[in-house]
Amino acid sequence: MKTTVKLYSLSYSDAKTYLFALLFVAGNLLLPLACHLVPDGGRMLLPLYFFTLIAAYKYGLQVGLLAAVLSPVANALLFGMPAAAALPLIVIKSCLLAACAAYAARRSGRITFVPILLAVVACHGIGLAVESAWNGFTVAASALKMAVPGILLQVLGGYALLKATARQ
Repeated sequence: MKTTVKLYSLSYSDAKTYLFALLFVAGNLLLPLACHLVPDGGRMLLPLYFFTLIAAYKYGLQVGLLAAVLSPVANALLFGMPAAAALPLIVIKSCLLAACAAYAARRSGRITFVPILLAVVACHGIGLAVESAWNGFTVAASALKMAVPGILLQVLGGYALLKATARQ
């Protein structure tokens, strides 16, 4: 059985861009609520980034960037998390993930494990450098170490969800 996959690159002039972005923002609002039931669940599981990865990989950079910016801002306004001081760095890292995922999808043209893995690893590698400049290497490395379960969730869960939504 052959699986066909449609990856999109929606533009800002397309109303579907905003509709899909709002759906992914909603996912990025609900998943953190569940993850915050676990102590340090937000910092460990990185739920705020999950649907940004899916949005950017499946629907392109524009949808991914909208989800990347709106999700942390909406969470901060509605739930007070992330804290205002952490918001700029989280938005930057979220935009990095959107850019890496959209690039990986465009280059591969299909949903396979390796491009998703490379997108997430590249995002967190660049994110480590950005956060090191922002907070110092020790703080950044500690945050990255704590986030390993979330990184695995992004790669494995993102791949599984993208594959599940592919048309058979």
